[in-house]
Amino acid sequence: MSPIEAVLVALAGVAAGTINTVVGSGTLITFPTLLAFGVPPVTANVSNTVGLVPGSMSGVFGYRRELAGQRARVLRLGSASLLGGIVGALLLLWLPSSAFDAIVPVLIALGVVLVVVGPRVQRAVAARAESRGGIPDHGVWWVWPAVAVTGVYGGYFGAAQGVLLMAVLGIGVADSMQRHTATKNVLALLVNAVAALVFIAVADIDWVVAGLIALGSVVGGQIGAGVGRRLPPALLRAVIALVGITALVVLLV
Repeated sequence: MSPIEAVLVALAGVAAGTINTVVGSGTLITFPTLLAFGVPPVTANVSNTVGLVPGSMSGVFGYRRELAGQRARVLRLGSASLLGGIVGALLLLWLPSSAFDAIVPVLIALGVVLVVVGPRVQRAVAARAESRGGIPDHGVWWVWPAVAVTGVYGGYFGAAQGVLLMAVLGIGVADSMQRHTATKNVLALLVNAVAALVFIAVADIDWVVAGLIALGSVVGGQIGAGVGRRLPPALLRAVIALVGITALVVLLV
């Protein structure tokens, strides 16, 4: 990797860390960047997952105030994320690379769609959550399995995992969207961390790539936490969508 490519990968990590903290879907920045520099898809995916873990930790720390009073909820839903993340990581390793090559465009397309429609979905689920009463603190009954399924998706690839989690939490858990963002960051961290441990144990990690993304994503996590409460995500969503569409063209052509 040339010095210029290394700088660009680190900058992609900054962007991904920022976006993951605020919205989710930072993988749609780093993954296509790695593909563009010739990193094989599976290696890019596992190295990206490992590299984004420090950024997720940075984002959780940045949103620590919104986590106050959510310990029981996070512990309960966190068990679903851990289980789902393990299953998703193992599926990535067990399925042949040809299956991954076929599935990735579908996952990226799904991520782009979720990013584009995200504001509308989030407004709807926020209104619905605020208008419902009597919901347990940890959410209605289907929230736990929904978080587990999202964890499977996150452990396998992860793009737009945060958007999916925000939809689940917004519909099934009665709380503010800022506090949902803090919970989302913890759940996504658990998925990424457990998947990263599986990958470190059995997969081929490009540690240069992972280190560059880690460095950038830690910085990005703090940027995202600092501006996330004030910055409209429309521009970030547009960038993610553009990068995702570019990745689809590259992969399909």
